[in-house]
Amino acid sequence: MSLQRFLQDWAAPAAIGLALAAAVLLLFPQLRGGHTPTSADQRQGPSSYAAAVRRAAPAVVNIYSRIPLSSYPQANNPYFRLLLQRMDPQQRRRMESNLGSGVIVSDEGYILTNHHVIDQADEITVMLSDGREALAQLVGSDADFDLAVLKVDLPRLTAIEVGKPQQAEVGDVVLAIGNPLGVGQSVTQGIISATGERAVRLGDSGTGSYLQDFIQTDAAINQGNSGGALVDAHGRLLGINTTQLDESGYVGGVGLAIPANIAFKVMQDIIKYGRVVPGWLGIEAKPVTPQQARAFRLDYTLGILVTHIYEGGPAHQAGLEPGDFITHINGMQIRPTEPTRYGWAGVAAMSTLRPGEKVVITYIRDGKAATAEATVSEPPQTQPGQNFGQ
Repeated sequence: MSLQRFLQDWAAPAAIGLALAAAVLLLFPQLRGGHTPTSADQRQGPSSYAAAVRRAAPAVVNIYSRIPLSSYPQANNPYFRLLLQRMDPQQRRRMESNLGSGVIVSDEGYILTNHHVIDQADEITVMLSDGREALAQLVGSDADFDLAVLKVDLPRLTAIEVGKPQQAEVGDVVLAIGNPLGVGQSVTQGIISATGERAVRLGDSGTGSYLQDFIQTDAAINQGNSGGALVDAHGRLLGINTTQLDESGYVGGVGLAIPANIAFKVMQDIIKYGRVVPGWLGIEAKPVTPQQARAFRLDYTLGILVTHIYEGGPAHQAGLEPGDFITHINGMQIRPTEPTRYGWAGVAAMSTLRPGEKVVITYIRDGKAATAEATVSEPPQTQPGQNFGQ
């Protein structure tokens, strides 16, 4: 048989058959056998967050200053006492020095932590993840926001990459990095369980009473985690870990973190002005009940009812009046919380704005929606007999 006859009788039909088989397998992948990735598989997260930890952990530091072990909030915890019994003298001395955690946020040496971590400390020392230690300078702190800014003079610092807490959603995977119970840097994993829902007063001291819109997570935030980093699945900073919801006892699965955008605004104010400069609109307001909402011809209760306008204040100059129902500031939905002496603090937009910046206020008057532009100012100093917003 000639080569030409062979190619004509066998090779050409075989090539056509292989081409048809390939087309069939392409159209019907289930015929290939094995597992074919589906869109659900592609949406699954990574099986390991080691890369995120490697990216973020070098920026998380341990902050300590000597305090008696008997003063620890966990002193009566059986696990805590067992841990102490197993420690050698050097470990106990280190434990006596432990206070909490912090996050390096710039290569210039600025560190964010909680106010309650360094409150009343005579000397503050930070220990980096690479083992280096340095005395830290307290740049300033604010008890209302429960934030403090420290500074260290060290070379080759790794600053954390900042994420976008404003875009964080319930269900996002997060990691809490810190130094719980003084046992060394560790990582816990969970999800975001709530964002921007409400103001939370931390304990009876009023710490954090001006701050609203915490990031809530079920990632464990134990004693010593305070001031550490809450990061996303890529190791980017979303917030500064603050506390469990109830400081008087254990509440599993309800940890709180201060959103990074608010923390950075507070830090910048402290560095530039030596104090936090909150935005002020010059209003007093309150939430409304469903019955009041119907009386004011409102379809919902998400917002605040203006009860008083300070003459000459930003809201007064923008044309707002008592009885207006404010629903949004700069497009951000207002979720009513509790009033403060600054007017109404339960709005993330106000926590991140400085005096002089302009905001667009969306409100309802006589059943009709309207907008007004106001220039934020600094709250006036409280005079004897005055009480702003309460």
